[in-house]
Amino acid sequence: MNPETLTVDFENVQAHYDLSEEFFQLYLDPTMTYSCAYFPTGKETLEKAQIAKLDLSLDKLKLKPGARLLDIGCGWGSTARRAREKYGVKVVGLTLSKNQFEYASRLANGQDGLEFRLEGWETYNEPCDKIISIGAFEHFTPLKYDAFFTRCKKLLPENGLMLLHTITTGKQNKTFTFLRWTHFIISHIFPGGRLPDPEQVVSHSRLGGFELLHAESLRTHYAHTLDLWAGNLERNQEEAIRVTSEQTYNTYIKYLTSCADHFRIGEINVYQFLLKAI
Repeated sequence: MNPETLTVDFENVQAHYDLSEEFFQLYLDPTMTYSCAYFPTGKETLEKAQIAKLDLSLDKLKLKPGARLLDIGCGWGSTARRAREKYGVKVVGLTLSKNQFEYASRLANGQDGLEFRLEGWETYNEPCDKIISIGAFEHFTPLKYDAFFTRCKKLLPENGLMLLHTITTGKQNKTFTFLRWTHFIISHIFPGGRLPDPEQVVSHSRLGGFELLHAESLRTHYAHTLDLWAGNLERNQEEAIRVTSEQTYNTYIKYLTSCADHFRIGEINVYQFLLKAI
């Protein structure tokens, strides 16, 4: 693995996630889960919907107490903490964000079976029983897809399960408005990011030695999640500007509301892919 490439990955991730912990707390729920929530009835609070998403994701892995779970792109640690608390597994969470690593480690507070590392999957070599990755694949480029699946296959036992949750492209027709929005996202929100086509996830995972067991779209759930995030941020406008700037506030309101619109009309999607190492 080229160390220069990994350095760029750290810089790109930290450009977004290390913006300001206080800022993200103004629009995320108390679990600090920064991915699509799941609303089984449509009446859940954002926090309950995020916990429902964590359980939806973790249940698919058929976790058993004592199993070793690797969380790639662990964020502020909500998935890892839920896995440890509810399912009794031993979890290692990887993040490239300094803020996320410090926050998650602080909450873990040396708890046995719950560990966070400031590290990418490229250098991680310890075997595990299951893998979960929520919202990290979007930060990769197609050049890394094969290496990612090859590494994950190497870490898992035969028939080991991986749950990959990622935003993808939606409709095949790309309007000029959509392409302009994509440029805005890559330039101002997620530098270095790239939305895969769902077919790319499936084809590259197959080449890497995985079988697709199940795929589930949560597209409408993400539109609702983003609406709630934007509403939270708008209600906290004054504080958001104080901890960052008016320009940052305006940029993020545009990001959250425009993402919601593109999810609603199907120009972007979000899938959970359940994969089995074969």
